[in-house]
Order: sequence, then C-alpha cells, then structure tokens
Amino acid sequence: MANDPLLEPFQLKHLTMKNRLMMTAHEPAYPEDGMPKALYRAYHVERARAGLGLTMTAGSAAVAKDSPPVFNNILAYKDEVVPWMRELTDACHEHGTAVMIQLTHLGRRTRWDKGDWLPAVSASHYREASHRAFPKQVEEWDIERLIRDYADAAERMQAAGLDGIELQAYGHLMDQFWSPLTNTLEGPYGGELGNRLRFTFEVLHAIRQRVGEAFIVGVRYTGDEMLPGGLTADEGMTISHRLKDSGMVDFLNVVRGHIDTDPGLTDVIPIQGMPSAPHLDFAGEIRRQVDFPTFHGAKIQDVATARHAIASGKVDMIGMTRAHMADPHIVSKIIAGREEEIRPCVGANYCLDRIYQGGAAYCIHNAATGRETTMPHTIPKAAQRRRVVIVGAGPAGLEAARVAGERGHSVVVLEAASDAGGQVRLTAQSERRREMLGIIDWRLAQCEALGIEIRYNVWAEVDEVLAEQPDVVIVATGGYPMEDQPAVGSELVVNTWDVLSGHVSPGKRVLLFDDAGDHAAMQAAEILAASDAELEIMTPDRTFSAEIMAMNLVPYMRSLQRSNVTFTPTYRLKSVQRDGGELLARITSDYKDLEHQRRIDQVVVNYGITPMADIYFALKPHASNGGEVNYDDLIVGRPQAAVRNAKGEFQLFRIGDAVASRNTHAAIYDALRLVKDL
Repeated sequence: MANDPLLEPFQLKHLTMKNRLMMTAHEPAYPEDGMPKALYRAYHVERARAGLGLTMTAGSAAVAKDSPPVFNNILAYKDEVVPWMRELTDACHEHGTAVMIQLTHLGRRTRWDKGDWLPAVSASHYREASHRAFPKQVEEWDIERLIRDYADAAERMQAAGLDGIELQAYGHLMDQFWSPLTNTLEGPYGGELGNRLRFTFEVLHAIRQRVGEAFIVGVRYTGDEMLPGGLTADEGMTISHRLKDSGMVDFLNVVRGHIDTDPGLTDVIPIQGMPSAPHLDFAGEIRRQVDFPTFHGAKIQDVATARHAIASGKVDMIGMTRAHMADPHIVSKIIAGREEEIRPCVGANYCLDRIYQGGAAYCIHNAATGRETTMPHTIPKAAQRRRVVIVGAGPAGLEAARVAGERGHSVVVLEAASDAGGQVRLTAQSERRREMLGIIDWRLAQCEALGIEIRYNVWAEVDEVLAEQPDVVIVATGGYPMEDQPAVGSELVVNTWDVLSGHVSPGKRVLLFDDAGDHAAMQAAEILAASDAELEIMTPDRTFSAEIMAMNLVPYMRSLQRSNVTFTPTYRLKSVQRDGGELLARITSDYKDLEHQRRIDQVVVNYGITPMADIYFALKPHASNGGEVNYDDLIVGRPQAAVRNAKGEFQLFRIGDAVASRNTHAAIYDALRLVKDL
C-alpha cells in the first residue's frame, strides 16, 4: 500500500531502521555450546533477507555464570561469543537489517543444578514458581561483580559490531530488585522505589563507561506487574520517566504483567483464543506520557494490527516475533503487495512451549523455521515434472501438495471427506482453537494458486489411484482413535472425538481416561465440564497433558478448575462393565497392585491415534520402492532412490499420522522434507 506506516524508516540516534517491523528478543534455543553458530545465524539472516527492520537476538543472553540458562541460551559472559555474534551481525547488515541483543541475569528465574551448579541469586530468598530455585539473597560483593558482568557483556556486544543492546527487566534479576514482592533487601538496594532501582542505574552507568554515549542501550521492562503488592502502573510510569531522564537509555520496550508462573507468562505472551495485542494500549500510554522512543510486542500476529500500532502513534517499533517464525518473509510480501500470501501465525505457541520441553523452537506449521540450514523456506523447481497423487487433505497431505506444486509437479489430492483439514478441522470445533484453521486455509489458498486439483468425497481405492498413472503416491490419510481399549469393556466407552464432534452428548457422571496426554482429552473435558457433568479426569502419568506443554495448558486449567471436576493422576482404567443402569469402571495403578471402582454413567477415553493406512498397504505391491524410505537420504536431503520391485509403477510413501500418532508439526515436517527432494 502507498505510504504504508510500517515501511517508514525510524531514526534512533545515529541508527536508521529501514522500517518499523522488528523481531523482539527471543531465544529459540538454537545455539551450539552457548554460541550463535550456523543455524542461529541462518535463522536471523532469513528474516533480514526479507527486509526486516530490526532483529533482536537472544531472549536473554546470560551475562554471568550464576545465571545458567534453563534452556539453550547465548552465553554472553564468554569472550568467544564475540566472533560468532560478529558473523551474525555482519550477515544481517548485508541486508540492511539492524541487529541488537538482549542481555540479562536471570536471577531466581533459573535452576541451581544447571551450568556450573552455582546458587541462584536474587534480591530475596523467595522461590520462583516456574523454575523452582530458592535463590541466595544477594550480598554487596555479588552486586559489585554483577555490575561488572553486565558491563563486560555489553562491551563484548559492541566489539561484535551490534547496533545496540537491550537489558531485560521483567521477571529477571533487574525486575526482582524493582518489585516489592521479590526485594526484601534493606539499605541502599531495598525499601523505597529509588533504592530498588539503584542496581539498574548502577549497571547502566557501568555500561556507559564501557561503551560510550553513541552505542544504543534500551530496557525491556514491565510497567505494571498486575499482581497484588507488586509494581503498579503508577510506579511503572515513574520508572519509565526515570529511565528516560537518566540520559543513559535510548529506548523503552514495554510489556505488562509477570512471568513467574505459567499463567502469568501466558498473559504476557498470549496464545490462541486470547485477545490480540492486549498490552498495546498500555505501551501507547507510556509513550504518550513519557514522549520517548517506545517498542512493544505481545501477540501482534497480523499485519493489520501492526500497522494500527504504528499508524496510531502508540509505538515506534512493533514486534511480530511469532508471526515471523510462521512466515519470515512478511516484510517482502508487504512491499510486493502480497499480504494475502503471508502464512498466518495461529497462536498455537508450539514455538515457545517447545523450548522448555523439547529444547528448540519450531513453528507448528512452518517446518523450515529453526531448520534453515537444512529446510528451504522457498521451494526450488524440480529438474523433471512428475505426476504426484496424494491421498488425504489434512495438514500433511496439503503440505505435500503445496510443496509438490511449488516443485512444478502435476498434483491431484484425493480426500474422503467433503472438506479439507482432517484432525485440525476437528480440533477447531473448540472456539478457543479456531485459529488452527489458518493452517488449512493458508495451504488451500496456496494449492489453488498453484493449480492443484483437490477431489472431495473420494474414498481412494487402488483402482482410483492407478487410474491417475502416478509417478509418486503419498498416503496422508491420518488416523482414527484407538478402539480396542480398555481390553475389557471397550464396547462400552466413547472416545474424545465423539464428544468433540458432538456425536455423543455428555453424561451426568463421567470418567475421562487420558492415556495420550494431548489436546483431544482436554478439549473434550472442557465440553463435559461446561455441561455441568460431574467429571473425573484420570491419567496413568504423573502429570496431566504432557503433550500439551505449559502455556497451552493454562487456558484448560482456567476452564477446568471448578467444583464439578476432579483430577486423578497415576491411576489406570483397567476395565468397564455394565452393572444395572450404571457403568462400573475398575481402576488400577502401575505403581502397586490395587483395584478401585467408579460407578458412573459414561466413560470417555483417549488412547491416541491408530494409523489409517489400508490404502498404503494395498498399494505396496504396485510400488517400485515397496513404501521404503531411506532415512539416511531423508535426513541429509537426497532424493529417495530405493528399489524393491523393479516392475513397480510408482514410488509410494506415507506421512503424518498415517505412519504413527504424533502431532501437526510432525505431519507437516514429514511432508516438507520428503517432497522438497521429489
């Protein structure tokens, strides 16, 4: 669009950022040995190449050894970080993108049994709920060395050629000094607000002594903890003015809330089903009153919201971090007038949740993010055009179709249902997860633009597939709920899909047994609880919903912590039998030999997915490779060349849940890494 406010440059001291879009500081956990090596660099360069104005690296690069990362962060306290950061910075600068880094000491937001096993340190002994460390209360000699550590780290980043740094002050050590809830010190660093801010200003003074006045220094901080007894919005405004008036800070990056608990973190960084841009107006009010360069980012997932943030003057730079994980080419698509082609962030938060559980951030529906050294964001054309038949139009099948179409192949998709989407369409039945349809809708639009034919209401049999004279057949039929469990009484239970689809109405007294730990169980539980059923949710695991992960679990728990819901971990459903007008469920345990009973009128079970692969096995005798996948070739990106049947008419593969019960990201990754080499 003409005169797009997002594309206006922004001048910050001597630095001109070519547009108003940025990635806020985040740690995708891609470093190797604490260093931002090839993958980390490629991740940021991909976004720089597409025109991003500012990339803020490292959601909290550690400035000291007693700030051990709880996941794989950059170690800014090591001198060896300098050449690695210089390579990253130089590579981004080649594309005109400014580069900064966020530095921090985690304080109590870590664990004592990480890194060098040094005690965590904070302004009190109070434990943080999320990371469970009881910190040592800081001493004067700690403060002296911590100030020195911050200054050393800043000097390293200046030596690496970065455009600036940002200090993290929400939930980390600096903010732990600020907040009355986490500062029990007396004397010069505790008590009234000025004392609680003293550590921050001493750090800033030490940094300025090292890096001078020209180097850009900002602070990302909470302007309101939104906790009883914590920092208030009025105190946040006072802090904002004092940071500006110090003359040592060049920009403010404003957030709101607290991150010491999973619910608090989820409110600061909202997930799907939660309001968009919930803290934008708050940041805008700080900018209005303080009149100082202000950055912000929190669920700014679409271009329209970002454009409003800038056009309305609420902020000077707007962060679209998770959105750029979903589509690194947002800026180039805006410039080219192709906004409708932007792959949408659906707010699934697989990226952020997975850092803690899986060790690296991946986007739920862009499998190239975090794999830039091995997976392409832009699909190259194949040397030879082939006929590709895909059975199934769920996320795996549609991704396979999209990538095959981008490769230039002739593609047809055969789908048994009247709509595309598979299990994603089922999960989107819940209003809170409706954004998941963006995974399907975007791929349908891409397939349409590529001229890919999708035939609905086609139950593919061998003859239908052979009639297409394929060179390649990809089976992406997904799966269906496991139906033969429990071993005794499986005919008396219903599964979570029955509840989600509305095919089965909730009972009055319900036992929901979850042996898979995924969204299906919790979504069904929400429906059951909302019907006022007396509900017991049981799992044999020691924790609930292990596959959902922390931040995604928050909305479920807010919905399910009610009087008619009971949670029972570490118990297993053994059998179900009819007893008069009731069902009798027998309960056992993996921990000891016992048997309990439940008398209810409905048992809902979630045992995971069984592959729906009949067509795959029926096609195997016709396939040259007999369905074989050479994993070595798949991993390194070579075309599949296995031959098990010289008379075979086509190559045959299966992907997604048609192979084994996994998740949406795994299905899409299966498709991308197989089909990119066809």
